[in-house]
Amino acid sequence: MIALLAGTVAALGADHAVIEVGGVGYLVQASARTLARLAPDTAVRLLIETHVREDAIMLFGFVDEAERAWFRQLTSVQGVGGRLALAILSTLAPADLVRAIAMEDRAALARAPGVGAKLAARLVTELRGAVPAGPVATSGDAGPALQPATGAVGEALSALANLGFRGTEAAAAVAAAEAALGADAGTAALIREALKRAAR
Repeated sequence: MIALLAGTVAALGADHAVIEVGGVGYLVQASARTLARLAPDTAVRLLIETHVREDAIMLFGFVDEAERAWFRQLTSVQGVGGRLALAILSTLAPADLVRAIAMEDRAALARAPGVGAKLAARLVTELRGAVPAGPVATSGDAGPALQPATGAVGEALSALANLGFRGTEAAAAVAAAEAALGADAGTAALIREALKRAAR
């Protein structure tokens, strides 16, 4: 399986790029967000998800780990294939996805082409409280990057970090939310309460 491509952007299309590596051009499907960060004849390093079908091998490319992680989460939901996941990621950045799922904002998810009301509801139900595995940036926080943790508190911390809150801000908001809701509060409830408190 191909996991990474480092080469030159040979061509750009509406929903794909051709990456030349060692004289071979690879057709890579990508979100509008990723494609906007590429330019012809420039060096590029793309993280790759390889999907093998009976009639084709498809490559999906991402410039950062957060987008690839959410691609994996989205394609784990029934009815969401690679192209639809890219359409969702073209409409909603990873931080926006975290917010939409945490706040159960089905309308925001339904803005993506191909996502109707039923699929938006399924996305909220199946991904509620989910934070993709991998490092989560803390928007310039001087401390070490937050790592996703198990449990509702860890997932709430990671969700706020994905939204751009610094580590100390996220910790304070989640701690206040946990104190208000109790130690047995669920992830979604913790995130909602923490966001309310952080916005004050």
